[in-house]
Amino acid sequence: MNRPPQDKQTAAGPEELREQVERTRAELGRTVAALVAQADVKARVKDKAAEVKEEAVVRAGEVRAKAADLAHRAQDVLPPVRDTAGHVAVEARAQAARGTRAARDHRKLMLGAAVAGAVVLWWALGRGKG
Repeated sequence: MNRPPQDKQTAAGPEELREQVERTRAELGRTVAALVAQADVKARVKDKAAEVKEEAVVRAGEVRAKAADLAHRAQDVLPPVRDTAGHVAVEARAQAARGTRAARDHRKLMLGAAVAGAVVLWWALGRGKG
């Protein structure tokens, strides 16, 4: 059971044996520390939570910056759109007022056209039946 592995050479003297023991102890210490770190689930979860939190903070900053940029762009575009919409609204009101005035001024003509249209429609529908 105390036989050395086939791939390793045995120590030539006591000093070399001590060095091999020290190297083996150091390697074993590193291995045990790595295993303890892997087995410490609470610490790993805490580290992962801190990592995720940091990533969320970074992303939130990016989103905030992008939103501010888009808000500035919208404010730059908004005044010309508002002016254009105002001009269109004024023009539409003026056009509606002109149409209302024209209908009022030509009330008899409009009534005559409506009656003529009704007669033509009545005549066309009457011809379709016969």
